Amino acid sequence: MKIAFLTPEYPHANTGSSGGIGTSIKNLAKGLLSLGCEVRVLVYGQNTDAIFYDDNICVQQIKNVKFKGLSWYLIRKKIEKIINKLHADNKIDILEVPDWTGITSFIAPKKCPIVIKLNGSDTYFCNLENRKSKWINRFHEKRAIQNADFHVAVSAFTARETNRIFGQNFDYQIIPNAINAEDFETTNNTLSNAENARILYFGSLIRKKGLLELPLIFNELVKINPKVELVLVGKDVPDIASGNSSTWEMMQLLFTERARSQTKYRGALPYSEMKNAIQNCDVCVFPSFIEAFPVSWLEAMAMSKPIVASNIGWANEMIENGREGFLVHPANHIEFAEKINEILKDESLKETLVLNAKNKVLNSFDTKIIARKNLDFYFQIFNDIKNK
Repeated sequence: MKIAFLTPEYPHANTGSSGGIGTSIKNLAKGLLSLGCEVRVLVYGQNTDAIFYDDNICVQQIKNVKFKGLSWYLIRKKIEKIINKLHADNKIDILEVPDWTGITSFIAPKKCPIVIKLNGSDTYFCNLENRKSKWINRFHEKRAIQNADFHVAVSAFTARETNRIFGQNFDYQIIPNAINAEDFETTNNTLSNAENARILYFGSLIRKKGLLELPLIFNELVKINPKVELVLVGKDVPDIASGNSSTWEMMQLLFTERARSQTKYRGALPYSEMKNAIQNCDVCVFPSFIEAFPVSWLEAMAMSKPIVASNIGWANEMIENGREGFLVHPANHIEFAEKINEILKDESLKETLVLNAKNKVLNSFDTKIIARKNLDFYFQIFNDIKNK
């Protein structure tokens, strides 16, 4: 089967910076290649039209169309033309596209079926943050979901919330994000001395991921474990709610003096260096308020690092509380800190959590398993089309 992905981002030097959407697409693409599929990734919003190969993944860059007032429409028509040509030339059989900003709202290929995947749209994140979304994004995202031929979501929580937010009642196939667990093998599973342990958060420094709660959690942890260290890795993001240009600046004001002195912010690291950052920590923390199905959690689990994370929505679809990690509400600072310290003080507990978490990734979220689920879904689409 010949599968195409349409995306605003892809993790490669030629295509610019990338977040979770691009990473999840690349992970899935590799899995589909291993099953004998051909994969093409169409990356829009680029500065040039070009084609290159990334480990047998065909990456096609699509240059922006600039025309005042009509760029949004013209780029969609350009993409539509490209899809039609690729399908007519038998280079793609199906197109999958994320819901983010609704790029397919005015794209109607002649014959190529479109699958929309819910990774969390702008409207989804804004709504869960109780923040007003841009009307233009809401318009395009809703239209794209309505116009798609088939629907898939990375979590049941995201599917339910998206239907609620947009007032829809679509049936979504639930297929979570995946990682190649082999890429995250590690031999360093030994805890530091519990009183000199390193706690790691990696991801964007942004309010929705609980970064304004994390200093308050760490303040409580330092009270009960005075020498523990907090390491932060990720891009510093402006805070939309307050208008502050730096979430990191806001965080610094929330630490106690002692907790701040034991916190290190390393900034954004290249993806190639993230494995070392994870390997050199003792516990990973993710106090998120809003996610869809975060790849970062899977990476920590695959590297046998114990996790204390948010207990909201999607979390229970990834982690069983007390079995593969601990789930606590981000605003419950004392309990969150206590669960981190419980892991640091109990080597046996830590080993049980990481073994269960590693097995969960291997058995439920590894690329080989998720790629097969996606391929079965694509074949079901063709059967549905044939039977219409």
